Amino acid sequence: MIIVYLTIRLLNLLQWLLVFRALISWFPQVQASRIGEMLYAVTEPMVAPCRSFLGRFRSLRTMPFDFSTLLAFFLLAMAQSLLYALY
Repeated sequence: MIIVYLTIRLLNLLQWLLVFRALISWFPQVQASRIGEMLYAVTEPMVAPCRSFLGRFRSLRTMPFDFSTLLAFFLLAMAQSLLYALY
């Protein structure tokens, strides 16, 4: 049970990191900082597959917004909900 609890906490932390990533995307000077680079290095393995998946849809490719971070956030939330059901 402790492993499930720790995994839930880790998923929660990753969700917060995705929120911070979305917020700093509005500030280019913060993106180029060490904190921004570290944040992108940690979250990019979650966001890149979502970006690849969403890239398959032509209507989403032509939009000026990148929904891959939002999709990654929701996938983490679903995984967290499944673990709560086990816990």
